[in-house]
Amino acid sequence: MASLKDLRNRIASVKATQKITKAMQMVAAAKLRRAQQAAEAARPYAQRMESVLGNIAGAISGGPDAPLLLTGTGKDQTHLLIVLTAERGLCGAFNSSIVRLTRERALSLMGQGKTVKIFCVGRKGHEALRRQFEKQIVDVVELRANKGVTFADAQKIAEKIGAMFAAGEFDVATQFFSRFQSVISQVPTAQQLIPATFAAPAAAATGAEAVYEYEPGEAEILADLLPRNLAVQVFKALLENGASEQGARMSAMDNATRNAGDMIKKQTLTYNRTRQAMITKELIEIISGAEAL
Repeated sequence: MASLKDLRNRIASVKATQKITKAMQMVAAAKLRRAQQAAEAARPYAQRMESVLGNIAGAISGGPDAPLLLTGTGKDQTHLLIVLTAERGLCGAFNSSIVRLTRERALSLMGQGKTVKIFCVGRKGHEALRRQFEKQIVDVVELRANKGVTFADAQKIAEKIGAMFAAGEFDVATQFFSRFQSVISQVPTAQQLIPATFAAPAAAATGAEAVYEYEPGEAEILADLLPRNLAVQVFKALLENGASEQGARMSAMDNATRNAGDMIKKQTLTYNRTRQAMITKELIEIISGAEAL
């Protein structure tokens, strides 16, 4: 049985931990508001970009002038998996859910005889994947030194991916991130970036699609917009990840704070019972000694 001093030390240690988790919860809640606003503000722009590119791509699809970012290499042998995770832990299952989705896709592709390459954005994804896929990891980008995600960061990542594609290092690129829904719900998502895929315009299903004339031509517009769209999609994924990370951390620290409170109650009850038992034992020894005299 633990002594009273040990129990007091345990209670003090758990109380100190509870203060830390409570503070982290409050910090995550403050950061979540800004991250959620940024993620929600980026969605309409990214969706509109996809809609515009979808209209242009529909007019040039299959043509000889179509850019490679749209048509791809025509092969499906080498896949680049872009894994976007956090730089820090203590955020529940946020990182592990993205890594799990990536691992499942990688194993599935390798089982089909495909070549898999992994591009890690974030320290936690690299740490989790290097144990099993160390040979497949081709690059790692850490944003730990940055105070916040900027479009310049996403553009640098997109330029690296574009340079790898231009060098013929892969045929298909897919990014993995967590889409923010609410504080308690973040959805691991896989999005194909290269070849670019766009949803069919809503008007096309009704037969009321408008006809546009482009100046300059569709090929020139796509050659400029497709690399920009790559950066936009990476930036949107980073913002979604930022909001998901803070939401997951807020939930995890709230659970940790509650668990610490329950542990303090149990340890306090054990301490009081132990102290009461020791006092009772001492009283019995005093009474027995007095009777013996």
